[in-house]
Amino acid sequence: MFNTAVEDLLNKALIERNDLFLIDFTISSDNKIKIIIDGDQGVTVEDCMFISRAIEHNLDREEQDFSLEVMSAGAASPLVDKRQYKKHVNRTLKLKTADNTIEGTLTGATDEHITLEWKVREPKTIGKGKVTVKKQASIAYEDIVEAKVMIKF
Repeated sequence: MFNTAVEDLLNKALIERNDLFLIDFTISSDNKIKIIIDGDQGVTVEDCMFISRAIEHNLDREEQDFSLEVMSAGAASPLVDKRQYKKHVNRTLKLKTADNTIEGTLTGATDEHITLEWKVREPKTIGKGKVTVKKQASIAYEDIVEAKVMIKF
């Protein structure tokens, strides 16, 4: 019953703030609630506070003891939701599929797949040496094993 109440409160808060979306949600056996969110425009401390208050202020600590932790998906965390890909268009991704690993620029994201572009050095068809070739691939979400945004300094 406690788990259902928390989940209902979380869902109501996310409906109210439809720019935010859930990445992970767990409740341990000792009632430690852990919520990881992301947002179409990123996540601020105020966004985390909004979700936290929407849950904490509607539960009675006299009835049920719990701890609550609300956080944003970390910059180095793998992308797990289609909405995360859409907000990272034009950024560099390191993407793993069952066949290979590609590092390239995310140029598009739809509901079915992403488009990735990268450059690679290949041998010339005639003569010695190599030439830089621009490659592009359309990759379905179900084929992605892991994708991370590469942070450049």
